[in-house]
Amino acid sequence: MTDATPPRPPLDPTSLAGVTGGRVSYEVEVVAAAPSTNALAAARAQQGAAEGLVITAEHQTSGRGRLDRTWETPDRAALTLSVVLRPEVEPVRWPWLPLLVGVSVARSLRAVGAPAELKWPNDVLLDGRKVCGILVERIESAGGPAAVAGIGINVSTTAGELPIDAATSLALAGLDVDRTTLLATLLRTLGQTYTDWLADPAALRASYVDLCATVPGRRVRVELPDGTSTTGTTRDIAESGGLVVATERGDMTVNAGDVVHLRALEE
Repeated sequence: MTDATPPRPPLDPTSLAGVTGGRVSYEVEVVAAAPSTNALAAARAQQGAAEGLVITAEHQTSGRGRLDRTWETPDRAALTLSVVLRPEVEPVRWPWLPLLVGVSVARSLRAVGAPAELKWPNDVLLDGRKVCGILVERIESAGGPAAVAGIGINVSTTAGELPIDAATSLALAGLDVDRTTLLATLLRTLGQTYTDWLADPAALRASYVDLCATVPGRRVRVELPDGTSTTGTTRDIAESGGLVVATERGDMTVNAGDVVHLRALEE
């Protein structure tokens, strides 16, 4: 933090006590620093932590994303947290959890005035730049499987503190957002969205498509886990949560990979 950066207030645990969303009652733990909130929450989930445990760090020193990417978040500049969920649903529905978290984050940011949208599968964008990353991991425990949903939202992060040029923050978009208020809003929204999904999975798909900038009709390059890539036009979100892309070889459903939104000259 430079001298020109305004003071960043800490999270207020008292204001987060008793927060609920749908069927989820949260227990929020605030730690000063942690390498990874997902690692802390995963360990607690393995030990039997109940649904609704939230671990949030003021300073995350080695956050993890998809494809084992890591980064550091400056002290009090971001909202970095992990939530334990225990959905009692068939395995085929688990791939929807990262998309569900993305919908919840986008809805929460819109509630505080940020016109957020999604890039498949769960990057949250603001003015075309990434403002939030999400990583959902399945953890096995004696009490059954748990999902650990890691969320990192750039709140007051400056341009010089961002890990990549394609990122942004709420402050850079001209929004002055209190992190405690945003966290409470996010937890309530996540809990309600999760509860609704458990009762009616089809409704989540419609909500996701409504918030997603990737579908339909977007020219994209899909970079697959095996190192290959393909270019095409998006058609829809499959029932599996995968991205349906029309390519020269016909339609393909992508269930894992990175998507790059293309302009005509980039193809």
